[in-house]
Amino acid sequence: MCKNCSYFSISYFLLTLFLLAGCSPSNNRNADSVEEVINHIESQFAPDSRTVLFDVHAKDGNGGLLLSGETSSVDAKNALIDSLSSRQIDVTDSISVLPAQHLNGKVFGVINNSVANLRSEPSHPSQLATQATLGMPVKVLKRDGDWYYIQTPDDYLSWVDHGGIQVMDKQSFERWSSSPKIIYLQLNGSAYQEPSISSLEISDLVGGSILASRGKVDNFYQVQYPDGRIAYVPEADARPFDEWKASVEATEDNLVQTAKQMIGRPYLWGGTSSKGMDCSGFTKTIFFMNGWVIPRDASQQVHAGEVIDTSDGFDNLRPGDLLFFGTPATDSSSRRVVHVGMWIGNDEFIHSSGRVHISSVNPQSENFDEFNLNRFLEARRYLDNQQGNTRRVADLYSSNQ
Repeated sequence: MCKNCSYFSISYFLLTLFLLAGCSPSNNRNADSVEEVINHIESQFAPDSRTVLFDVHAKDGNGGLLLSGETSSVDAKNALIDSLSSRQIDVTDSISVLPAQHLNGKVFGVINNSVANLRSEPSHPSQLATQATLGMPVKVLKRDGDWYYIQTPDDYLSWVDHGGIQVMDKQSFERWSSSPKIIYLQLNGSAYQEPSISSLEISDLVGGSILASRGKVDNFYQVQYPDGRIAYVPEADARPFDEWKASVEATEDNLVQTAKQMIGRPYLWGGTSSKGMDCSGFTKTIFFMNGWVIPRDASQQVHAGEVIDTSDGFDNLRPGDLLFFGTPATDSSSRRVVHVGMWIGNDEFIHSSGRVHISSVNPQSENFDEFNLNRFLEARRYLDNQQGNTRRVADLYSSNQ
């Protein structure tokens, strides 16, 4: 359907309602019509609540219609006000656009733990929405007690407790962003208080941890955490970030090699690190360690890259292609993408389900996965096809955030 045509049809319909409405019953009709306008703006500007916040409400006020709530999209707010004004509705605007004023300019953040658990609500018992690794830059949108509402580089919205993030103003963030860095390349390890593995640990590290570099001491990098802590990382376990970003390449072989290194790692709902990962967290980690940030969830990853024709089987697939599984659309329901894995060749794909393991689409193989074969939906290729919400890891570590 033509989006513009749909928009004008709704606009004409709403305008007609306002013109025909009488004085007494108009409040109910107007309320219904305004709700329709709000829903329409939300569907246009914030169709995925995981990446755009649009929590807006309307009620009658002394000077007309009072709009309240908050959004992370100034374009959505402006479109809503313009749409209502075009219908000659007097609006009192009390919509807050994030980042919130109470942050006093500290709208930049850097993850301060090896793995920060990001929650769907500002409390530890709430659902683990996703994770972020040490050194990852994030946008800070608001604060609630000891919790910060943030947006990660893949645009995911979630809450992190104050211990997992170092909040900064623009000047501090630019200073941190421009400093030399190292990237940790082992799946798991440690940073130490002294340049010796027999000294006490400052923290654990996971693959993809990024720290500011202060030079070398013996066979160790001296590093600095976002909060200023000083530690030492074995030189053999890491690499200067500038060298890594200049040489890292997401090839078929590199993607497969990275994926196989994580075989046996446990499944963790919301996990995106080598400590534990869900299905899309696994594919996200594979690409991150090869220089790319891709969308967070399987239902988002399916909208990036290029569709590969699998109508006649899997012969067109190449290692590194992503396979998506779920339920197809019906007359009464939409398609649901609930699982993702990565093709590695020889009729096999690797995925996180229970643990990271390899499955086959060949009925003659010992690791044949009939369950997932029966719910296969489509395959997509990211290599050389970075359409959609994908970006290079190197682009995250600049002052232009």
